[in-house]
Amino acid sequence: MTGATVVDALDVAVASDLAFGYPLTGGRRREVLRGVDLALRPGELVALVGVNGSGKTTLLRLLSGVLAPTDGELDLFGRPVAAWSRMELAARVAVLPQGLELPAGFRVGELVAMGRLPHARSWFGSTGEDEAAVKRALRDADALELAARTPDELSGGERQRVLLAMALAQEPELLLLDEPTLHLDLAHQLAVLDTIRRLRHQRGIAVVAVLHDLALAAAFAPRVAVLDGGRLVADGSPDDVLTVALIRRVFGVQVEELVGADGQRHLAVVVPDPDRHGRTGA
Repeated sequence: MTGATVVDALDVAVASDLAFGYPLTGGRRREVLRGVDLALRPGELVALVGVNGSGKTTLLRLLSGVLAPTDGELDLFGRPVAAWSRMELAARVAVLPQGLELPAGFRVGELVAMGRLPHARSWFGSTGEDEAAVKRALRDADALELAARTPDELSGGERQRVLLAMALAQEPELLLLDEPTLHLDLAHQLAVLDTIRRLRHQRGIAVVAVLHDLALAAAFAPRVAVLDGGRLVADGSPDDVLTVALIRRVFGVQVEELVGADGQRHLAVVVPDPDRHGRTGA
């Protein structure tokens, strides 16, 4: 996207010429994001991709209100991000950060109930509404059967489902996921992404998920946004965005475009053959 982003009352988030830099000594800043224009609608599912250090996690932190922009504008739900209190945002935005550990000493049901804190109406225990929300979150994340377990009794895939249930208990309108498939095998990656995609349809939640696997990103999300050097260099459908030229330029990987028997387009990574480069005989 280029140029100023037009704010729509229906938008969940709108960034216009957004920039952020971490402070350094002497009043200088290490610029991480610059000139980002992005609009996110209710129920939209976006995969955010880019090399390490391209600004993906920083952008999620800005969208969650944890960080404040150093330049440009960011509106959440029709209001400037600075106009929201932390508790107000927590009731509408849920974040599943990278590598989050479940605290010991609690059962899963109790951990998921902690997600209701932003909606607390009483200091004297949960309400019927809270209990219903927790049960719904466990069910939607396919974690109902895990409610009585403790974190040390969970597999990696089960932990991700519990973390997702904790986020869902907040009943957010925007769900921000930083590498939700980290350290999972392929089967569990697919299961977690399928759950997220289903929830997007069931609940109408807008989702932004940072992913490293481009094939998974293309299969999972109808919209892919690419960050490169802190700039949003592409934003659109996987077919339009994940081209041979862009992958070579942004990720430094040689790929070839193949067309299967079904007529579908596929991208294959070209792995260099060491036998063809400088190998000498015995």
